[in-house]
Amino acid sequence: MGAFDHDTAVTLQQDGNWAAELREGWRIGLVPNGGYVLSIIGRALSEALPHPDPLVINAFYLAPTELGRADIRVEPLRSSKNTSHASARLYQGGDIKVQVTAAYTDLDSQRGESWSGRERPEFPDFDSCDAGGDSKLEFRRNVDLRLIGDTRVFSGGDPSGRGEFQGWIRHADGSDPDPIGLLMFADAFPPPAFSVYGLLGWVPTLELTVQVRARPAPGPVQARLYTRHITNGVVEEDGEYWDSEGQLVAISRQSAKIRLPKAN
Repeated sequence: MGAFDHDTAVTLQQDGNWAAELREGWRIGLVPNGGYVLSIIGRALSEALPHPDPLVINAFYLAPTELGRADIRVEPLRSSKNTSHASARLYQGGDIKVQVTAAYTDLDSQRGESWSGRERPEFPDFDSCDAGGDSKLEFRRNVDLRLIGDTRVFSGGDPSGRGEFQGWIRHADGSDPDPIGLLMFADAFPPPAFSVYGLLGWVPTLELTVQVRARPAPGPVQARLYTRHITNGVVEEDGEYWDSEGQLVAISRQSAKIRLPKAN
């Protein structure tokens, strides 16, 4: 079992709900990463529903989580041959922290047409890229991130103004990605606002939606995360994720707040 599987494990309780432990190694500052928390909820849904894989999952982050026990209440809504729908809530200390709605499926049984209006970008391979972003974060103990392109903002340079980061991501212990891991990867890149305003202190997520399109092949995942609009302190972040064989495996969108330092 890799570190990610261990640290996102859930345990069935007598009342039909699920318990988990939010562990060290996944925090941004003092707060567990939102994608890591979503993966724990996603695993509880996978255990509770007839279908094992997230197809679409949407989370609203109502309050910051913290290390320690979390309780997850899953409410199945409807199941058909191909899809199960459910809602889930994560609580700590009796307080609701995250609200999720989701559709689950069996990705191995997905059939149908495929088309894309956007070509997959060509990147240098994973081993040719240096570690990117802020590698001093606790989160980076477990996530191996390799940024490419214009990243001078992380070494004291001016932001590029592009509103975009690109690169590769994988589990630091070399474990292969899976559909639950894609939920964490979707919130693992630096906020694109950093490439516009510089290294802000905090860009908290309000809402995150991940659409999983396929089970990823072994190896690192290629990603681009970008924004096109920042309005009154609110930013949207769109992500695209391809596996090591070039297959589109997930897309994401999240809304976040931009917390600029207060002027003296």
